[in-house]
Amino acid sequence: MIQYLKTVLTNKCPRCRQGNLFTSNNAYNFKHNLSMNEHCPVCNQSTEIEVGFYYGTGYVSYALSVAFLVTSYVASVVLFNVNINNNTIFWWLGITCFLLLAIQPPMMRLSRSLWLSWFVKYDKNWSKKL
Repeated sequence: MIQYLKTVLTNKCPRCRQGNLFTSNNAYNFKHNLSMNEHCPVCNQSTEIEVGFYYGTGYVSYALSVAFLVTSYVASVVLFNVNINNNTIFWWLGITCFLLLAIQPPMMRLSRSLWLSWFVKYDKNWSKKL
């Protein structure tokens, strides 16, 4: 499980867990932010299984964003007593929206990495099948 999380968080190929999924390691390189290798450079696994494969990542990204918003709200209520009565909720809203925009590039990559890992399983014997 830990190896799976490491693979997804570092955007590695889910089949071999070694090759990079993206052509650039920098998520904030906006020119090549979502540019992916057509095949894994290590195991030659295709990164686009079918046409339009990554449309589903919108749902994953949405779920991650909602999880981020809920987590930040609960943490703000518990730690900083954010509520509607003293208008601190507007501070929370502004700061959280800014943070959500700031983490969107890595979140889009994470969504693609998660989506691919749900359809391509790890194969420790991938080199023997070439």
